[in-house]
Amino acid sequence: MNFPNEFSALHLGATDTAELIRIRGMVQGVGFRPTVWRLAQQFGLNGWVSNDEQGVSIFACGPITAVDAFVDALPTQAPPLARIERIEREYAGNQPIAGDFRIIASQVGHGVHTSIVPDVATCPECLAEIFNPVERRFRYPFTNCTHCGPRLSIIDGIPYDRAATTMRDFALCADCAAEYANPADRRFHAQPVACGRCGPQAWLESADGSPIVVDAPATLDDIDTACTLIQQGFIVAIKGLGGFQLACDAGSEAVVARLRQHKQRERKPFAVMARDLDVVRRYGTVSDVEAALLQSPAAPIVVLSARDGAGLAEAVAPGLTTLGFMLPNTPLHHLLMQRMTRPMVLTSGNLSDEPQCIDNADALARLGGIADYFLMHDRAIARRVDDSVARVMAGAPRLLRRARGYAPAPIRLSEGFAAAPPVLAMGGELKNTFCLLREGEAIVSHHMGDLADARCHADYVNSLKQFMKLFEHEAQIVAFDKHPEYLSRKLGLEVVGQNVLHAEAVQHHHAHIAACMADNGVALETSPMLGVALDGLGYGDDDSLWGGEFVLADYRQCRRLASFKPVAMPGGEQAILEPWRSTYAHLMAAMRWPQFAKHYGELDIHRFLSGKSCSLLDGMMARGVNSPLASSCGRLFDAVAAAVGICRERALYEGQAAIEFEALVDEKALRDEGDELAYPFSISPAKADTPPTVEMLVMWQALLGDLLNNVAIPLIAARFHKGLAIVIARLVGELNRQEAGDEPPGTVALSGGVFQNRILLEQVVTRLESSGFRVLTHRLVPANDGGLALGQAAIAAARSLVLSTD
Repeated sequence: MNFPNEFSALHLGATDTAELIRIRGMVQGVGFRPTVWRLAQQFGLNGWVSNDEQGVSIFACGPITAVDAFVDALPTQAPPLARIERIEREYAGNQPIAGDFRIIASQVGHGVHTSIVPDVATCPECLAEIFNPVERRFRYPFTNCTHCGPRLSIIDGIPYDRAATTMRDFALCADCAAEYANPADRRFHAQPVACGRCGPQAWLESADGSPIVVDAPATLDDIDTACTLIQQGFIVAIKGLGGFQLACDAGSEAVVARLRQHKQRERKPFAVMARDLDVVRRYGTVSDVEAALLQSPAAPIVVLSARDGAGLAEAVAPGLTTLGFMLPNTPLHHLLMQRMTRPMVLTSGNLSDEPQCIDNADALARLGGIADYFLMHDRAIARRVDDSVARVMAGAPRLLRRARGYAPAPIRLSEGFAAAPPVLAMGGELKNTFCLLREGEAIVSHHMGDLADARCHADYVNSLKQFMKLFEHEAQIVAFDKHPEYLSRKLGLEVVGQNVLHAEAVQHHHAHIAACMADNGVALETSPMLGVALDGLGYGDDDSLWGGEFVLADYRQCRRLASFKPVAMPGGEQAILEPWRSTYAHLMAAMRWPQFAKHYGELDIHRFLSGKSCSLLDGMMARGVNSPLASSCGRLFDAVAAAVGICRERALYEGQAAIEFEALVDEKALRDEGDELAYPFSISPAKADTPPTVEMLVMWQALLGDLLNNVAIPLIAARFHKGLAIVIARLVGELNRQEAGDEPPGTVALSGGVFQNRILLEQVVTRLESSGFRVLTHRLVPANDGGLALGQAAIAAARSLVLSTD
């Protein structure tokens, strides 16, 4: 550690001490140094505080009791966005001692070990300023301080100083410079600090370059004009914090339908933004936990139960009983929403499945056929950062997509991982994130998207390079999925080849369970536990496709104990796009066509399948041509949903059939009906070369029988979800007895995208806990493939520690 040359030596008294104090964690860009300065004044200490690559370093001199009290106060008095991982103290009485306490310049070197704070929502103090006419930042859309504003979306380097952000080109005016230099001001060293005189500017322009004419008596500024245009039925592209967004009136069926058509997003639900919590409550039911989540600094999109007949356009979330709500998270959005008495659609600025635009010129070129107007600004976006999505399930917030507000906040793994060499984990193919692991700390990237899209893949490659440079991460191990065709794996192998690194292939569902373990801080040397991983597809250890797995796993090994019965996917990927194919395959696996026709020929699903070229599918499945077997729980949901008439012909977005089927569940029946009416599943015993399997024949017989009896679809949905939860809990119990004998129920981890189904998750958790199991579920990373990279990194690190001790 370097000491300022100008400091003069002072003599320590008998009751005095001098210490070097290192603060590690999320402590840069959050107002931590001013807090340290104020506490040093309070306790009468001399010395200095500085940012460096490790976090924050402090040199404190004074009475021993005062230094102790100062250190004790740091965690309790830390600013709201700070997160202290640990405090290290070292006696330094032989060093020069300052005559006062100062905040000194950041100390630049090598070996970055500090964290980057996520982008966070506008704080109450800044919000009050932008709506106060006497404040100099009145209606300034880029107002921020150390407690709020952009971080990840503007940073180019560490230490987090203005010169290392996209604010470097905006020279501070005298007033802002005074705030920036004043340790007592909440804007002290707030790197994005600016005002209307010296900072970024916003403006409105039309898509075709024509003059903007608004049918209104007057507007306050371009942002207010954009609000009026949205209210009048236009689509406005807005340059937000981490990318462009498309906005329109959520109450207008015509404009929402037009947005869907031009964005090429036929049915996937749109997120909506409301001015405040009172407006949200008019359209959705909001619990205390959900309200806190909406109003948190992360300000994610929160999936809420919609109120019947609330008045939003049906096209906002077709086929669903939920709405994805968010509150304004930047000053620009607060100003835009000020006069909006009902929600507006706010969706990513792109064509469907492409990454968001972040550059003005690119947005004009790519969104010119969608938006009527563009609300632009001139602050560059360093990297695309999507909105995070969360849902409260089983009483706790669960992330469905981890991005703005959460990434790249580090996830501290349990003790023991710190000894592992640096790991780069490449993630999966869908909902991709990657992970950098070093010294027991996992930095999981923001949501990247589906790598099959060329733009998403390019963004993934670019972001990976940025993170490696930003954190000076020099991986020794590269971990990736076992699937030979995953683009993330192929890129991982390129990295290995170019740098002569160790490669670690990780089975998909092992990564899911390990991610859940890491999410819950499970210790490195914990004994193997039961895990249930339910998803669409993952490459199995036997080179087949898995997706309904019961395993025994720790961080190093994973053994398959049971699975769902493998069923063919006629047409391969086409079976995912056309759910009726899964219905046919499941029915033929459970019963043959003559039996199906004899007993269920009156059903609509029989008539539908009779009109398809099922003999062609029979031939494909018989010969094993483009019809891989898959033990997929996701495909089971597709099959059942299509059987009852939901999303039968074609899925317009991933998981549509399961999502819309869940939305239909009769929750009263779910609560009140006895388990005996739930659809039964059977469990076949293990055979010589296959584990026990969950069989579907009796479930199909019960479900099709209810269809013959004209039972309401919501009741069928409830009975299916409950029956599936019952067999999952039952099989976990049987496997626990098989593996642990007379030992009491232990721990079980639940992971995989299917567990983002609220009904199923809550049913399974309740049943397992009532049987005495401790149940681990996801909170810090998604249960879907967005959490795979964390699991891959944890597994690779754990395995490396075994190798290093051999």
